[in-house]
Amino acid sequence: MERRFTRSSTGAQTAVAEPPGPLAHDIHWADERRTAIGVTCLLYTALLAADAGFGTLDMTRGALWTGLATLVFVVLLPPRVSTAPGVLSARGLLTRHTVRTDSLVSIRWSDGVAQRMILRDTEGGVVEIDPAVLVRNPAMWHRFDEDTRTSIRRGTLLRGATALRRLAARIDRETARTVFKLSGLH
Repeated sequence: MERRFTRSSTGAQTAVAEPPGPLAHDIHWADERRTAIGVTCLLYTALLAADAGFGTLDMTRGALWTGLATLVFVVLLPPRVSTAPGVLSARGLLTRHTVRTDSLVSIRWSDGVAQRMILRDTEGGVVEIDPAVLVRNPAMWHRFDEDTRTSIRRGTLLRGATALRRLAARIDRETARTVFKLSGLH
C-alpha cells in the first residue's frame, strides 16, 4: 500500500494508508445478496404462516423461526470479493480475509458440493473463494492473473500452477462462448 503523510495542527506527521490502485468488485454480489434476502424472507413468511394457520404460533416458535431464518441468511450470503493490485479480499458478514496475490504460496481446489479455491500467501493469509467469481468478473480475473504471474516470476507460488491453468482454461472457454453467442455464431 502506498502511504501519504499528513501534518496535524501540532505539526506531527502521520502516515495515512491509501489503496494501491483501482479496486475490482464482484459485479454480481448485489444480486446474490438480494437472492439470499428473498429466499430468507420467503422461508420466514412460509414458516410463520404455516404455524399461524395451524394455530401453534407463539413467542417461542416465532423466535425459533426468526433464528432459523437468520441462520439461512448467514449461510446463503456470499462473501464480497474484491481485488486491488497485489491483494484479494473476501469480506463476509462478520469476517474479512485478505491474501497477497503477488506473493502466493499455493492455490488449491476444494472439490465438493460447492467448488472452492483456497489461496495462501507468504505472510500466512488464507482466502477461500468460489472460482466462479473470477470467471464472471473480467476485471477481477485480469488483476488476479497479473498478480499470480508475479508470484510465479518471484518463485513463491510452489503449488497451484495446475489449478491456475485449469481456471484460465475455464475462463477462456466462457469468454469464447460469450463471444460466439454475442456474434451469433453459436
